[in-house]
Amino acid sequence: MLVPVIAYYILFKYWPMGGLVIAFKNYNFADGILHSPWVGLKNFKVLFSSASTLQIIWNTFWLSFLNLVVGFPVPIFLAILLNEVRKTWFKKWVQTIIYLPHFFSWVIVAGLVLSLFATDYGSINKVLKLFNIESITFLYESKSWVAVFVGSGVWKEMGFSTIIYLAALTNIDPALYESAGMDGASKWRQIWHITIPGIRHTIILLLILAMGQLMEVGFDQIYNLQNSAVADVSEVISTYIYKIGLGNAQFSVTTAMGLFESVIGCTLVLVANRIARKFDQALF
Repeated sequence: MLVPVIAYYILFKYWPMGGLVIAFKNYNFADGILHSPWVGLKNFKVLFSSASTLQIIWNTFWLSFLNLVVGFPVPIFLAILLNEVRKTWFKKWVQTIIYLPHFFSWVIVAGLVLSLFATDYGSINKVLKLFNIESITFLYESKSWVAVFVGSGVWKEMGFSTIIYLAALTNIDPALYESAGMDGASKWRQIWHITIPGIRHTIILLLILAMGQLMEVGFDQIYNLQNSAVADVSEVISTYIYKIGLGNAQFSVTTAMGLFESVIGCTLVLVANRIARKFDQALF
């Protein structure tokens, strides 16, 4: 049963790593990966000599950081709330509602976002017009665009992580709650001293994995939501690689950017795991 999984990772995750050598070559289709001229660190010098590179790296980090800070606690909060629900039918109904957006493509989600926040035909601005309030350009101002970006990402993915935390909550012994109740512990005390410690290992595990994606903003989301008016905050590494690498055929420079992103992500995972090890919660 593990053979398909192992084959998938070898073919689509590990084997393509050999292509990282392009970052140190002047790659062209005629010579191929192996025979293209070796240029050493020239691509990295070209990359980081550009004034826009640091802005792109900062945008990537900032948007990912906001996604982590805002989006990471939400599933924990939802899982704890759902765990306290005693009506099984209501609990399953809510789980389905919040989990469903995870299966939507970003093309669909972006369409929903436009339907809500568009300046001319968006539902929110139509409601504002009923109260004689001037339309707000949510998607064309940097601050409001970032808020919409982070909010849509949290809405789409919070259900998936909530399911993981709910599964972890099932491993907590119900006798602990009964004992705490007999000792006079309030519901908040039970959550703080039993529920959260009971899923602490899962929280730390997902946090370490999330740290590895701190320099990665999903291409689908950013590409479907960005526009030229907010390019100063919406241009990130993934869109840069697509536009410059595929659009302008600068494969070596964009491979160097991708390698830089991967190294930073790996470093963050190692640092987060090292910190977790001090609390006996390390992933490896």
